[in-house]
Order: sequence, then structure tokens, then C-alpha cells
Amino acid sequence: MTPSPRPLKIIHVLRAPMGGVLRHVRDLAAEQAALGHVVGLICDVPGTPGYNEAMLAALRDNLELGLHRIAIGRSVGLSDVTSVRSAMAILGKAGADVVHGHGAKGGVIARIAGRFGTRNHRPVRFYSPHGGSLHYDPASLNGRLYFAIERMLERMTDGILFVADYEKRTYAAKIGAPTCPFRVVHNGLRAAEFDPVQPDQDTADFLLIGEMRMLKGPDFFVEGVRRLAAAGHPVSAVMVGDGPDRTAVETLIADAGLGAQIALRPPMKAREAFALARTVVMPSRAEAMPYIVLEALAAGCRLIATDVGGIGEIFGDKADALVSPDADSIASAMADAFRNPDALSETMPDLEALRSGFSVEAMAAGVMGAYGAALAKRHGLQPPVEANVS
Repeated sequence: MTPSPRPLKIIHVLRAPMGGVLRHVRDLAAEQAALGHVVGLICDVPGTPGYNEAMLAALRDNLELGLHRIAIGRSVGLSDVTSVRSAMAILGKAGADVVHGHGAKGGVIARIAGRFGTRNHRPVRFYSPHGGSLHYDPASLNGRLYFAIERMLERMTDGILFVADYEKRTYAAKIGAPTCPFRVVHNGLRAAEFDPVQPDQDTADFLLIGEMRMLKGPDFFVEGVRRLAAAGHPVSAVMVGDGPDRTAVETLIADAGLGAQIALRPPMKAREAFALARTVVMPSRAEAMPYIVLEALAAGCRLIATDVGGIGEIFGDKADALVSPDADSIASAMADAFRNPDALSETMPDLEALRSGFSVEAMAAGVMGAYGAALAKRHGLQPPVEANVS
């Protein structure tokens, strides 16, 4: 990458340091640091199951402005006032040029703290939904509340960065077309992640990896294994991850009598997990632009995935291979893959297309270009040079 002529001070804000959002921030922060910028991170205090403390620890070397842990509640409440004040103090001390909120709560704190943080130096404020509040039903009470907040916060926003065209369309349908600048910047992978993963000698048939939340469809996965076992097939599976619904998943496995068929494993690196099974299953009910899909395909894994969020944008002309987010469709796809795995392999997207469209360099260039445009508009500063990703 060509370094920027003007290093920026950038603070990222997210609530839960876990899952694809943390992965996105980690890679983006690392690329920004490589470009010569000075980066920091604000996130929730440690202690919640599923928080990826190992990834946070590895990220510290790229955080010249520090890793700041402040209490950030999941739901909207009075505690948010304290969270915003803490973030304001951090932004003011850092003299941040850019504050970038990720996820619903990170976006709220970043934009409010950035707006009122200092009198003489206000950073430009960016927001990446990563699904977040967009998962809510607009007819529900929570949906109406959160969408009203999103609309109000646009007045404090210098740019919205969507990770998928699907996310942009969902935002427009549920909240309205953004009244502030916006662009789509896809998630991206590092070059080494396109090296194939060789399966272990004693692999399972199926793998689910990710945060243990019902939104991610672990119940669909368990049901698919149950039906194969009930049909007399010697099926085996691994579920890797942690999260708020892990206990509920354990109960599902026990109630279905699948303790011998499904092994539960703690969180681990994705490429380590890919070696544990012949087919990866992504049974989510909702997504934005999930990293695990990109990672599995780049590693050469066979993948069963639901047609939600931006997954179709990853699959491109092979999007017909995606399945509906329901138990019957996923169980049927798992049964087909069990009987004829080669047929599933033929439906995977082209690796070269993935390399060109979903690189971490392209992701960082898109984000930095948005920052530069906002800074030029706000302060008349020279925009940072965007990386050449051609």
C-alpha cells in the first residue's frame, strides 16, 4: 500500500468484541496502521461469554491510541449516558480525526460522543451497521424505536459504510434512504486466507462455527443432524463457538439424544475449525456480510449457506446454491451433501472472483476514501491517498 501523506487519528467503537464485527475492525485497524495512521479502539468491558479476548490481545500492537474498555450495555438505557461520557473523554484526549462506530450501539456512542466530545476539535463520524438494528421488524415496538434513533443520528453522521448492497437496501426499506453520504464497502480477506485448508484425518461430516445465538440458526443445524441420524446414517458433527444461547444449544442436543453425534467445542480460529469437518454449514436466519462465509470459501471448504443478507453477493452467479433459512431446507441440503458431497463442491463460487472482490486491501481503500472525502468537506484537509487495489 502507498502510505498516506497525512496520518489520521482514528478511533473505532463497538460494543461486543466478538464475531464478524470484531474481525472486521481488527483487519481494518491493521490495514490503517500499515498505511501509517494512528488507531485506537473502544469496546465493552471483559467478562461476557463469547468475547474474543485473544483477538483483542493480538490487535493491541496496531492500537497506538490504545484499547479502551468501558461498560456498554446491550439494550438502550440510562447507562448509555455514562458510556457516551467515557467515550467523549477518550476521543478528546486522543484528538481523534475520525470516530467510526460499528454495530447499533457502537454507532450510537461514536456519533453522539464525536458530536459533543470537544468544542474545538470534532472528529468526522462514521457508522457501519453490520446488521445490528436492521434485524428488527419495523412493525415491532423495538423496531420503531431503533429506526427512529437511526434516523435522528443521521444528522450527526458524516458517512454510513454498508458492508453489503443488501444492507444498504435494507436500511433504505426500513429507515429510509440515508440523508448523509454513504457507500458500500465489502468485507475483505488477507492473501494468506486463500490458502486451502487440509481436513484432519478423522473429520466430522458437518461443522457449524460462530456465535451461539439462535439468530445464527444452531437449532436448524441440530435438526439437520437429528434427521440424518434418525434415517440411520452414521453422521457426525462439530459445533464451535460460544455466546448467549450456548446453554440452549446444549439442551437441544441433549433432548435430541445427539450427544454422540455432535461435539461442542470452544471458540477457535476459523481455519483450525475448518479442518474438523468435510462440509461447513452456515444456517443463519439473518446476516449482513458474514466473514465466516468468505473464510470458508477462500479455504476451499464445501459450504451450505442460507440466502440471507449479503451472502448472495459473495456467491455471485452461484447464488442459486443458497438455501432458505428454515429447518426443512437446511436439513435437506445437509442430507444431499452427506450423500453426494461432490455435487455440492460444484456449486461453490470461483476463487479468483473472491480474491478480486473481497480483499482486505480493497476494504481498507474504500473506507479510507470515505474518511478522506468527509475530512476534505469538513476541514478542507488533503484527503488520504487511497490504496491502489487494481
